Amino acid sequence: MKHLIHAEWTKFRTVRGWVVGMVVAIPLTVLIGLLGPAGSSFSCSGPNGQSCAGQTPPRGPDGTPVMDAFYFVHRTLTGDGSITARVASLEDAEPWAKAGVIVKRGTEVGSSYAAVMTTGANGVRMQYDFTEDLAGPRETGWLRLSRKGNTLTGATSPDGRRWTTLGTVQLALGERVEAGMFVSSPQHVEREETFGGISEQGGPTTATTTFGDVTTDGDWSTRWQGTEVGGASGMDNGFTENDGEFTITGHGDIAPIVQSAGSLGRTVESALIGVFAGLIAVLVVATMFVTSEHRRGLIRTSFAANPRRGQLLAAKAVVIGGVSFVVGVVSAALAIPLVEQLEVAKGFYLFPTSAWTEVRVIVGTGLLFAVAAVLAVAVGTLLRRGAGTVTAVIVGIVLPYLLAVASVLPTGPAELLTAITPAAAFAIQQSVREYPQVSASYTPVDGFFPLSPAGGFAVLCAYAAVAVVVATLAMRKRDA
Repeated sequence: MKHLIHAEWTKFRTVRGWVVGMVVAIPLTVLIGLLGPAGSSFSCSGPNGQSCAGQTPPRGPDGTPVMDAFYFVHRTLTGDGSITARVASLEDAEPWAKAGVIVKRGTEVGSSYAAVMTTGANGVRMQYDFTEDLAGPRETGWLRLSRKGNTLTGATSPDGRRWTTLGTVQLALGERVEAGMFVSSPQHVEREETFGGISEQGGPTTATTTFGDVTTDGDWSTRWQGTEVGGASGMDNGFTENDGEFTITGHGDIAPIVQSAGSLGRTVESALIGVFAGLIAVLVVATMFVTSEHRRGLIRTSFAANPRRGQLLAAKAVVIGGVSFVVGVVSAALAIPLVEQLEVAKGFYLFPTSAWTEVRVIVGTGLLFAVAAVLAVAVGTLLRRGAGTVTAVIVGIVLPYLLAVASVLPTGPAELLTAITPAAAFAIQQSVREYPQVSASYTPVDGFFPLSPAGGFAVLCAYAAVAVVVATLAMRKRDA
């Protein structure tokens, strides 16, 4: 087997067109990726290349872009303590309107917090630091949030006597915190899907609710004060107090910002939009690597030198798969920093990505190229014609991806294509996260695939494995 791999590698490197085709895939991937931000009509940057003020959203404790706007009725708590309140239900409110009790590091936007709340249509929840969400019972009632050191515990009760713990979290908030009651209400958005895209329309909303039986324990300042966190909004926000009962009106949201096609945020996979172009170049070379021998009749010489045809196909797959993997890794490793640099220069903001996720995306791109090339070799072995094979693999791998992410199809068909076709493997590049507490457009257009990165890649591997098996059987039965 070793000598077969060496022989196939020699064939590959001695054909200049194949080598050039693989090399061209790298700048093609990078250049197509650069066209997106370069061609954007939006351009906004400060004197040192940073985004303009007002364009970059606030960041949460972990660097995630967040929304942090609500009406806060609060007092200063020093050290350990708790707050308990009976919260009326939110009538006719947005599904993710929120009202509850909160402990926050300060009133600064983006500062760390933990909150227990009732929502418009999603029951009782405990949320903290914007990205984390713990579900509770559907019915509202009494809410309690307790602090002991860095430990915060949220609980709920239907009657103020029988309490159920929602969750316990560890947050370093400091000795003095702001704690109290809050109300928020996110934008109302109506989405309409058509062939050609998704249109959205809506506007800001407010929510009003009443807090009763408010009790506190610990070292609290004596005076309740109201703060519109996130700055003055122009909305009719505020609170009134009557015999210990608080009526609070607020708007805004406390949640992570979710990547969407129309936002100014960019992700790692945004920098890899040119992968489809590089992949086409790789698929063409992989196809020629096998079909050219059939076209010229040289396959007879290969079969004569090695009668075990299955081993010959395996050697071709190893060589083309290995070369394609290297091309994919190099393409992604170059495209990500170069495209991101241009995006920042144009005024876009970048969603943070961990080092592990970035490595997974880069290596995953290499694996996508490698397995797709093996699939092309198997299909080329079956069809023996270059034009037909190139058409088949592009239609099977690249075209579904383009149709799904280019707003050509509604969400249903787009998700179906990226779940059952080899294009599902593009999910291996996904870095964005879906949040149950945020109503957003989680579609392929916005970078969200129906399968996990591993699941999507497994679909492509399954197609390649079946194609290789069928091609091996066909090689053994057919004449050269």
